[in-house]
Amino acid sequence: MSEAEPQPQPSVPARPAVTGPLSLRISDAERHQVAELLRDAAGDGRLTMDELDERLETVYRAKTYAELVPVAADLPGARDRLPMAATADFETQSTVSRAPARQLGRPGSHTSSGAVAIFGGADRSGVWTVSEKFTALAVMGGVSLDFRDAVFTAAETTVFANCLMGGIDITVPDDIVVRVAGVPFMGGFDGPKGGSTRDDLGPDAPVLLIKGVAIMGGVDVKIKARKSKGKSNNDDNA
Repeated sequence: MSEAEPQPQPSVPARPAVTGPLSLRISDAERHQVAELLRDAAGDGRLTMDELDERLETVYRAKTYAELVPVAADLPGARDRLPMAATADFETQSTVSRAPARQLGRPGSHTSSGAVAIFGGADRSGVWTVSEKFTALAVMGGVSLDFRDAVFTAAETTVFANCLMGGIDITVPDDIVVRVAGVPFMGGFDGPKGGSTRDDLGPDAPVLLIKGVAIMGGVDVKIKARKSKGKSNNDDNA
C-alpha cells in the first residue's frame, strides 16, 4: 500500500515577533515613503551609497512596520516622515541598547569658528567650544583639530576643511556620528567608512559633517576613543 502524498499546507502567515501597530503589514506607497527619506539622507551626506543600497533593499523586502523602524531610527526627522503606524513605538524601538546622547553646550564668547594656518600651524584641542559652522584652512601649513573633548553647540556641526599644499588632521571621538564628503584634487580626503562610529549610537547623537577640498594636500579624519580624565594631549600619538 503506497504512502499517502503529503497535503499542501495552508498559506498562513507566521505569528509576528511583535504585536500591535508595528505587526501590521505595510503598503507599497509606505515603502516608497521610507525610500525617499533614505535618499534624502544620502543626498545630505548622512548615508554612503553602500548604506543607501543596503537600507533600500531592506525597505523593499519589509512586510511589517516593525521592519521599517531600524532602517531609519538613526536619521533626524525620521519620526515625522515614517508612516504613522511605524511611529507608534518608534521611541522604544530606536533607543533600545543605545548609548546616552552627548550633551550640547551653549555658544558663548569663547566659541571657536575657525582655524587658519598659512606657512605655519594651528591647533584646536583639549576642552573647547565649537560653533555650528567651523572653517579650517591650511595653505602650505598644518591644522590639527581634536574633537574628543570639544563641546558641541548644535545637533549637527559642519566643518569646512580646505587645504592647498598643506594638511588638516581631524580626530573625532567614537560617540558621535561623522560624515566625510570632501573632494581631493591631486591630494587626499580620507575618513572612516560608514556614518556611525559605533553601532549603539541613538538618533540624538551629535553629527559632525566634514566637507571641503584638498588641493595638492590632505585632509585626514580619524576616530579615537575619548581621552580619560587627566590624560595629556601628548599621551596618545597612536
